[in-house]
Amino acid sequence: MGNCLSISLSVDQAGCRSWNCVAGQALYICKLEQNLQALEAEAERLTEQRDDVNRRVLLEKEQHMEPLKKVVGWLERVEKEIEEVEQIRGDAPAQIDNLCLGGYFSKSCCSSYKFGKKVVQKTRDVANLRTEGNFLDVAERCPAASVVVRPSEPTVGLESTFDKVWACLTDEGSNIIGLYGMGGVGKTTLLNHINNELGQRRNNFDIVIWATVSKNHTVEKVQDDIGRKIGYSDQRWKQKSYDEKATEILAVLSKKKFVLLLDDIWERIDLVKVGIPIAGQGHGSKLIFTTRSLDVCGQMEAHKKIFKVDCLAPEKAWELFQIKVGKETLDSHPQIHGLAKEVAEECKGLPLALITIGRAMSSKKTPEQWEYARRILKRSVANHVLPGMRKEVYPLLKFSYDSLPDKKLKSCFLYCALFPEDFLLRKRELIDYWIAEGFLDENDSICDRNEGHNIICTLLDSCLLEEVDVEHVKLHDVIRDMALWIASGIEKEKYIVETSAQLTEAPEIENWEMIKRLSLMNNKIQSLRGTPDCPDLLTLFLENNDLKSMRLAKDFFQNMVSLTVLNLSFNLSLAELPVGISNLVSLQYLNIKGTAVNKLPMELSSLSKLKCLNLEQTFYLEPVPEKLIYGFSRLQVLRMARTGLAGRRAINGDISFSRLECLKYLNTLTITICSDSALEGFLSSHRLQGCTEGLWIQGPEDDSSFSLKTLCLPPMKRLQYLSLGCTSMEEVKIEWEEEGRKIQTPYDFQTSVIASERNFYNLWRVHIWSCTNLKDITWIIWAPNLRNLLVSDCRRMEEIISEGGVAAMTGDLIFFEKLQRLTLISLPELKSIHRFALSFPCLDVIEIAFCPKLRKIPLSCNSAKGRRIIIRGEQHWWNELEWEDESARGTFLPSFQPAF
Repeated sequence: MGNCLSISLSVDQAGCRSWNCVAGQALYICKLEQNLQALEAEAERLTEQRDDVNRRVLLEKEQHMEPLKKVVGWLERVEKEIEEVEQIRGDAPAQIDNLCLGGYFSKSCCSSYKFGKKVVQKTRDVANLRTEGNFLDVAERCPAASVVVRPSEPTVGLESTFDKVWACLTDEGSNIIGLYGMGGVGKTTLLNHINNELGQRRNNFDIVIWATVSKNHTVEKVQDDIGRKIGYSDQRWKQKSYDEKATEILAVLSKKKFVLLLDDIWERIDLVKVGIPIAGQGHGSKLIFTTRSLDVCGQMEAHKKIFKVDCLAPEKAWELFQIKVGKETLDSHPQIHGLAKEVAEECKGLPLALITIGRAMSSKKTPEQWEYARRILKRSVANHVLPGMRKEVYPLLKFSYDSLPDKKLKSCFLYCALFPEDFLLRKRELIDYWIAEGFLDENDSICDRNEGHNIICTLLDSCLLEEVDVEHVKLHDVIRDMALWIASGIEKEKYIVETSAQLTEAPEIENWEMIKRLSLMNNKIQSLRGTPDCPDLLTLFLENNDLKSMRLAKDFFQNMVSLTVLNLSFNLSLAELPVGISNLVSLQYLNIKGTAVNKLPMELSSLSKLKCLNLEQTFYLEPVPEKLIYGFSRLQVLRMARTGLAGRRAINGDISFSRLECLKYLNTLTITICSDSALEGFLSSHRLQGCTEGLWIQGPEDDSSFSLKTLCLPPMKRLQYLSLGCTSMEEVKIEWEEEGRKIQTPYDFQTSVIASERNFYNLWRVHIWSCTNLKDITWIIWAPNLRNLLVSDCRRMEEIISEGGVAAMTGDLIFFEKLQRLTLISLPELKSIHRFALSFPCLDVIEIAFCPKLRKIPLSCNSAKGRRIIIRGEQHWWNELEWEDESARGTFLPSFQPAF
């Protein structure tokens, strides 16, 4: 009985399953039309979703993003799925015609069943695909080529040209791209923007190289710019011929896909001689250059892709001008807005003029000032002007010059045009020139230097100079041309400037007697011949030539009775000064920096008016006779840093500081201390400490003349540069007197009191090297404006800022607030820079090499404050670095660059 029941149940179950199967198959047929409608609805929703995703992808691409691979794959599957739905749509009418008896049966059951099943499955597939397409993000930013970001003006009105150039970067047929246009039109700004975008957008280039060429370029200069980017800049590289450099550049670049950006080309550059593998190589690298000449574009073989950079359209010009003037000024009076538009129109769309004049007017908030500007710009500034760009540009740029308040400022500005294009003007040396030329007031020598700095600030504010860094300024090349046009034409100053012109001898000048200032810097002049008659010559620049002592006519200087400034610096082969210099009785500035001069002849004592004497880096110079130094009774500036150090001779130690103190006008001193006796003499002279701008303390290699253990630095408020290299030194302290007692930092004084003293307020560069026994340099926290710190080859240094030293102090003190560059090299015992993470609001670069025990750097997520700090170091050191948390590591991961 039980068995029969069991069999009965089994038969019933089997029957039920068979019925379900048949019923299910029947549903594919009887619900075919309903299922087709469901498929249509799902397919329509999928199509709408596809269109939405495509729209999002397009928007992200416009923001220079790259679609995610899963999104691209999903879109491809959607297209395939929609094609299959379309095929089903095509087959549906025939299948519906097969249906009969109200759609419950089919004339071809097998075919209808298979089709109905396919419709149901495809509906499920489409629904699943829609679910997969619910993306939170559809694109991401991708890695870009290795790029050094460059500062740049706004690219207002340059968007169209930029887009054309960018398209060429993906066009395999466009290897050489030329940008041409008049000076100041924005070519460099556009090239800067291309450079920076290559660092932001996804691309397949390995490296981006920038080189500024300028007029009278040399193959070697271009090679050196490229060499620095690819890792060649040491002494070995500098000694190579340009053929050898070309070979090495070619060997590196031929293996890379690169973009080379050449700014300001004036004539054809032979790419083969430089070593650039562009033409005919077919590896996809690009050359983009700027020039003022269409002919140069042809000579550079940019036949297919030449783009003219035009002046801005009126609406774009007005937009740029408003940015530079500022909304506050434009809204300061109802009449200013209309007058400002007229001033902007007078700029004729030239970006350089718009920027320069816009900045100059940014502080002008009365209608009268704007009306005056409008009238001056409409009026011709000279009876005739040079054709082309000078006709339209210089009269406009001259407005900034005319706006300078007095002749003194104008003379100081025009003087800057004596230097080569793109020359970095060292601020302190520029002031030395101005003092010697008599541009500055002579009532107070200290005030002279302060006035000089004030003039530089005024010229920067007037946009006639550009600030490069804390030490240097530069002159835009168009502004420089304008200054020479003014000096030689309008002001009739009679400037002759032949810089970087590859001259091998002094040029033949018909009317020497008319010249007031002559600059022959950066040439290859070896000899000075004849006796030119130039009684009005005030300034002679011969810096960075190849002058030979035996090839200087002894009477060359005889008829230069008015000569005030003579610069012979960086003539590396100049071993003796020509005797004729002693005839320059009006001379107030003499610079022999970086020469091989080994002796100052006593005949120089006739230079009784000398105010500035620069002997820096004269490594072979013998001790300067005390009588000679004492004879320069009007000397204000004496630069002697790194003098006589060939063979480690300590000549500064032989100088009597009491003699230097007798120079009552002396206000600026740079000096190297190489012995205990010299250091003792220097530390005993409060006056010399007060005028010291640069101090180098270094001993011979065996330290035989130094037994220094603890260096107690006195307060030197004018000190800017400090270099310490003494193996015996164990400790550095700051010491001064207060209320009759000596006070030393860091351990026995209140932080708040020291901070208020600002004893090293101007110290911005410190180099500590080969101080074998020094364990920390905590004292640097008293230099609030420190910008550059380099510590190297200090074998026992354990901390930069001592934890114990800082803990002993009271009060609030911010460390490294102005620091821009920190370099630590070969410090095998270094374990800490600072115990806690610090804020680095100005830091640009950290370089650390061969510091194996430094496992932590004082950085947190808040250290950079929106800045990108570049960190260079060894890869294995970076991999083992310990971080405050993973968030901090993630913040600085993109900042690391393997080096060393």
